[in-house]
Amino acid sequence: MNKPQFRPSAHTSAPTADQAARRVARPPFTAQPQVAAKPFAAPHAQAHPNTGATKLRIAVLGGCEEVGRNCTMIEYGNDIVLIDMGLQFPDENMPGIDYIIPNVSYLRGKEKNVRGVIITHGHYDHIGAIPHVVPYIGNPPIFALPMAAGIIKKRQTDFNTTPLNVKVTKIDDVLQLGNLRVSFFHINHNIPDSAGIVVETPEGTICHTGDWKFDFHPAGVPHADFQKIAAIGSKGVMVLMGDSTNSDQPGHQVSEKEIGETLGNIIEKAPGRVIVGTFASLLSRVKQILEASEKLGKKVCVMGYSMKTNVEIAKELAYINVKKDLFIEETAIDDYPKNKVVIVCTGAQGEENAALMRIANDEHRSIRIVPGDTVIFSSSIVPGNEQSVQRLKDTLYRKQARVIHKSLAGVMMDVHAGGHAKQEDIKLMLALFKPRYYVPIEGNHFLLRENGQVAESMGWKPENIFIVDNGQIMEFKAGEGKLTQEKLPTDYVFVDGLGVGDISEVVLRDRQLLAEDGMVVVIATIDKKTGAAVNPPDIISRGFVYMKENRELIEDTRALAKKVLVGHKPGTAESEDVTRDKLRNDIGQFLFMRTERRPMIIPVIIEV
Repeated sequence: MNKPQFRPSAHTSAPTADQAARRVARPPFTAQPQVAAKPFAAPHAQAHPNTGATKLRIAVLGGCEEVGRNCTMIEYGNDIVLIDMGLQFPDENMPGIDYIIPNVSYLRGKEKNVRGVIITHGHYDHIGAIPHVVPYIGNPPIFALPMAAGIIKKRQTDFNTTPLNVKVTKIDDVLQLGNLRVSFFHINHNIPDSAGIVVETPEGTICHTGDWKFDFHPAGVPHADFQKIAAIGSKGVMVLMGDSTNSDQPGHQVSEKEIGETLGNIIEKAPGRVIVGTFASLLSRVKQILEASEKLGKKVCVMGYSMKTNVEIAKELAYINVKKDLFIEETAIDDYPKNKVVIVCTGAQGEENAALMRIANDEHRSIRIVPGDTVIFSSSIVPGNEQSVQRLKDTLYRKQARVIHKSLAGVMMDVHAGGHAKQEDIKLMLALFKPRYYVPIEGNHFLLRENGQVAESMGWKPENIFIVDNGQIMEFKAGEGKLTQEKLPTDYVFVDGLGVGDISEVVLRDRQLLAEDGMVVVIATIDKKTGAAVNPPDIISRGFVYMKENRELIEDTRALAKKVLVGHKPGTAESEDVTRDKLRNDIGQFLFMRTERRPMIIPVIIEV
């Protein structure tokens, strides 16, 4: 029978540990290459196969065995560029961990070769590791479109590191980074300024999709630049690295237009307040909610630090254009009729400290759920958060709220569209780019396989579809690609409060053991001259058994500890170590025989 494990609360916005993470970065590397901003339409030569010894090397440092921690390295000779630098949220077997960042130890000693970090978009699984990593790899320039650049700069105020060298780019800019020529193409996602990346090398052209979908009716931005994508494909693409997040789902991704219309109808017909829980970074959704509320003459209260920050950045960049008087403060909500108020907040994943959870639990200082409120979950459930979301929904139902997630009264309602391509979208992308090699990225291994099968169904040969593990090197030379067995270090780097990378697998195992079976502390006070016990050993149980209800077990444990201490010889460190080990082993075996549990045994010997 599986034992219940302690499960850390899930996060979908910046963990609060961000604000506590204070580290001093090394001085920035100053000899960075200059940026040549040229229009994409400027003539550019076809790549000619290199005849020297230099090979093009590509490795995914994170994102090919999980969802998140996205980071891709492209290396040619002495030139390295990184695409994205994201974080990954912890699994249920990682108690106490805030998040995980890419392992870039391969770059130690190569900092001067890192020409830049190229950002596809502003979600934390693509930018969240920047404050922890970039200052330690020579502080190379970070090239990002305006929305992502704004979020990176704002988040950096929470960190005490060397100022980042963030360069705001335009979609038509071209960057000459050593021998690598980088450009962008517009793509749709659920945050503005999402882009795919083109890297032209002496060995051929590499295209990286980032997170993407095709949406012919997106919210506030043009649809994907099909002409540019086709033009890139017509000139020849050696490698396409494609998003796999929804590659197991048939059909096309739902358009934001359909979601906007559904949300508008719900907001219009709601008898009371409307509370919409979503991701702080899902700005396309937030934009539609704000515009629908303004059109219907309602007032909007935005809650959650990250939500407010992102909305302000979107307003500054003119992505969100609504009147200032649309917004009201939390304290003013009761000044308006309930059917004239819309609340947009974080917490649709059931995060313990997010606004929606605090509202549901009557812990918010200004708002309580009342009968007649409509609560909309406008986001997909992150794997692993199902129980948290269900508990939150149960709490809302108990308070007689009207809850909408996927359906209401048996009627399916589209209140969320994913931001990732489905199988038919992937087929169109492949048809436009026509790459020689296809590398599925961004997803668990089964998703990479599903993505590869889509390419195979389109006629790509299996040997030209590289299903890679994190860190696995792909080499390209003279137009030929090879998936090697060389692997770069990609072990987890954990961020836990103030610490970055100081939590090892041993520490995690200890935490898991404590979470599963608790601990027992044995405190023995010994006469340092005679070695005799001064008092009977003290036994402390935490997370193992309730001591008042298990007096017999505790007393038997105390008696065993006293028996072990009889052989203790005072005055030597070696003797103390032997006694501690014997206490740990004998008591551990005894407790397992009595309870079939394995608590952590912590012996403490005090000589007086």
